[in-house]
Amino acid sequence: MLGLPDGIRGCLFDLDGVITKTATVHDAAWQEMFDAYLRERSQQTGEPFVPFDPVADYENFVDGKPRADGTRSFLQSRGIALPEGDPGDPPDAPTVHGLSNRKNEILLRRIHADGVEVYPGSVRYVQAARDAGLRRAVVSSSANTHDVLAAAHITDLFEEVVDGLVAEHEHLRGKPAPDTFLAGAQALGLEPGEATVFEDAQAGVAAGRAGRFGCVIGVDRLGQADALREHGADVVVADLAELLEPR
Repeated sequence: MLGLPDGIRGCLFDLDGVITKTATVHDAAWQEMFDAYLRERSQQTGEPFVPFDPVADYENFVDGKPRADGTRSFLQSRGIALPEGDPGDPPDAPTVHGLSNRKNEILLRRIHADGVEVYPGSVRYVQAARDAGLRRAVVSSSANTHDVLAAAHITDLFEEVVDGLVAEHEHLRGKPAPDTFLAGAQALGLEPGEATVFEDAQAGVAAGRAGRFGCVIGVDRLGQADALREHGADVVVADLAELLEPR
């Protein structure tokens, strides 16, 4: 049913890059934030300015991770050590949390100004899953998940949301750890083996595999099908609509 193994009773969907096209908005927000910071640093230290790569750096260091983890990971890749700071740091603070909050400020500005696009094939798939009686949850590392769902007008398609705010409150480790997906399954009243994970990020696919879910479906938006399989995807599709086609 719906391209899923027998025994599956629910679906756990990543948001950015799977349901909504906000991965490109996140990418642009990361690039704007890091490039501004790296320019400031270059002016202060005399080091050459090397901009954030919106493909390689995004995929390797920030995609699918909680915001502070992404900031920390990218800075480490450049050999930059900043104080952790505090989650409440202002966006201009030269700390991991300060830069993370600057990125979030940019992201919200872009979302509210431009709205959010969805992948039509993914929305059709979620609707089909609902009509088939499958439980449905969004599992995202973003703290802005509710804003994105509302902006895309798809809030009512999902029964539960496990996002960055829930992860912080419940002290859940971010992807590639399986904690948030396990929390999503629990919220739906399912065992991991009864749920399918849908992910476009390598870290998210790895989380699905680590949680021993019944099926892990990789959604290849960036031409990384082999990498998704290597990280644990059972099936890789370019769009969830492919799973609706007769086989």
